[in-house]
Amino acid sequence: MSSLADHVFHSWSAPVQPEIVSARGVHFTDRDGQRYLDLASQFVFTNLGHQHPKVVAAVIEQAQRLCTVAPPFENRTRSEAARLIAERAPGDLNRVFFTNGGADAVENAVRMAKIHTGRPKILGAYRSYHGNTSTAIQLTGDPRRWANEISAPGVVHFFGPFRYRSEFGAQTEAEECERALRHLESVVAMEGPHTIAAIVLETVPGTAGVLVPPDGYLAGVRALCDRHGILFVADEVMTGFGRTGEWLAVDRWNVTPDLITFAKGVNSGYVPLGGVIVSDRVAETFADRPFPGGLTYSGHPLACAAAVAALTAMAEEGVVEHARRLGAEVIGPGLRELAVRHPVIGEVRGLGVFWALELVRDRATREPLVPYNASGLAAAPMARIAAACRRRGLWPFIAMNRIHVAPPCTITDAEAKEALSLLDDVLAEASTW
Repeated sequence: MSSLADHVFHSWSAPVQPEIVSARGVHFTDRDGQRYLDLASQFVFTNLGHQHPKVVAAVIEQAQRLCTVAPPFENRTRSEAARLIAERAPGDLNRVFFTNGGADAVENAVRMAKIHTGRPKILGAYRSYHGNTSTAIQLTGDPRRWANEISAPGVVHFFGPFRYRSEFGAQTEAEECERALRHLESVVAMEGPHTIAAIVLETVPGTAGVLVPPDGYLAGVRALCDRHGILFVADEVMTGFGRTGEWLAVDRWNVTPDLITFAKGVNSGYVPLGGVIVSDRVAETFADRPFPGGLTYSGHPLACAAAVAALTAMAEEGVVEHARRLGAEVIGPGLRELAVRHPVIGEVRGLGVFWALELVRDRATREPLVPYNASGLAAAPMARIAAACRRRGLWPFIAMNRIHVAPPCTITDAEAKEALSLLDDVLAEASTW
């Protein structure tokens, strides 16, 4: 007898996860009636939680009025979504090129940068994830790149700052910042500044471990780009729209990139939507010639209606401010308390509702609980931790030797404390294995 999943060719996920039949707020329920607190926001995109009534109503209203229209046509909903997004961007980033998700946003941002500068190379960090289209996966630093290295020449990787596992022997955040910038400047010099179109960075690398950059790093990258005529592309696909307690994570460091990619939280993933926020300087390149790119469903009315409703609701309900306070007063302190009780936690790091617990075998040596890119038996400790979470009704985001804590930005104090308590129980159980 066949199952519902027999004819679906699944992506990264294996084995297939439970069938989900309903969701609301920070919880979802499977077909067996098991209810989970969504500590992962699915793939870190349900920033407004599940089934937010204002977003659902906006999608229904748009569907009743106009389900779809091709990108060349003017559409009021698309224009309003672009206005709201651009208003939340810094500096002169005033135009929005819509895509269907984050990977194709990165793909098109790179294309814009190469055409604008006339240069062939793109620099990206090793600890990063930018998506699974051709160029985006080449820019990615994590092991998902390895099986996909078949195209997109001209990508060069470098090490970004990460003091806990410093590549530069740094003992302080200031040293890590200075040495990481010196390393990047050396890579730029060795590759030839005149050959580099852009440096693409996740403002806060997400899947790689919620690596909050030291103060001064992003400003240093901006200055390096300015010296050499290189564009600075900030990948805000995971960090944008409330996740770090800011509308965009670059706001925390008062840095203005040339291009910003977004997706996920812009409409909580209710209908697929992504895009590139484009500076006036880059947009001017295409004033007299068309940009050679486009997508059939670019700026889809249903997706844009969800974005308008989501961004409006976030502003009216103070979601960004709530996420910032929650990280500073509840989640951050709560995770640090867990670290006091559980030696398996080597480091706690994060902002807003975007955190990671680095799990180690030994705090002194910082040996990871499981090896880098572990699979099978080598990855078993993390698999057991994930299973222990799920038995307790907590759906975690597990990446290598880390538990990521990325619930919807709308999670309440009480729900966040419940999640922390469940994590406490899981780590206590793990200490007995």
